[in-house]
Amino acid sequence: MDDRTAAARGIDPTQPHPARRYNYWLGGKDNFAADRASGDELQRHFPKVRDGAVANRALLQRATRFLAEEVGIRQFLDIGTGLPTADNTHEVAQRHAPESRIVYVDNDPLVMVHARALLNSSPEGRTAYIEADLNEPETILAHPVLHETLDLKQPVGLMLIAVLHFIHGHGAAQPIVGRLLDALPSGSFLVATHATSDFGTPEQQALYQQLIEQGRSDVWTRPRDEFAALFDGLELIDPGVVPASEWRPEPGAVIPARSDINIWTAVGRKP
Repeated sequence: MDDRTAAARGIDPTQPHPARRYNYWLGGKDNFAADRASGDELQRHFPKVRDGAVANRALLQRATRFLAEEVGIRQFLDIGTGLPTADNTHEVAQRHAPESRIVYVDNDPLVMVHARALLNSSPEGRTAYIEADLNEPETILAHPVLHETLDLKQPVGLMLIAVLHFIHGHGAAQPIVGRLLDALPSGSFLVATHATSDFGTPEQQALYQQLIEQGRSDVWTRPRDEFAALFDGLELIDPGVVPASEWRPEPGAVIPARSDINIWTAVGRKP
């Protein structure tokens, strides 16, 4: 998509967007110069940030497979979808259970353009899309497409993958997660990943805080305790709160240093 087409669709190509920057780090082509410049700047300061993006994506695939194959979840609400790449939530879920239904939610119009074009469901299941913002959970929960696609009386896999760290402010993410979980029945699951500065050196932590204060990064990192609090009242699935690469890794996988990943992960079941 060129800049003029993007502008006509309400997309500002001069401002970096997290989904497009993430697409760039994953080797995709659906991004603009501003997204690449933002990604390159962060990578100059934190050379392993791309490794974290790759580990995060792999975690999404493992966790989705766990929900679909091992615990029988057939409905997924994926908020903060990001641009389509290989093995998206619906592809992994429907590979193991073709009747799975998935609702994707994102606030970037470019994501929705690509999602509607590329994220096709299996014949037995259904895939739907909502353009909305995680900061407005009531809008998501009231959306007719959500209720046309998912039965909220049956368990749902709530996927919040690398999106909660765009909610700025200490404690600001917890009420949003809580509201979404309140709308889901017993037996539902929360899968979340979140950027952290816990494994950085004091110098790296200070540098990152400076980038936030200067508006040069839009990722609000959270420490382990604040991330773990998102799962209060849920039954944590083993191995609990761990870096993305350490949550049920593939057999024989090489586990990188935690300072190379800098992403907390957990999966919890609503009792």
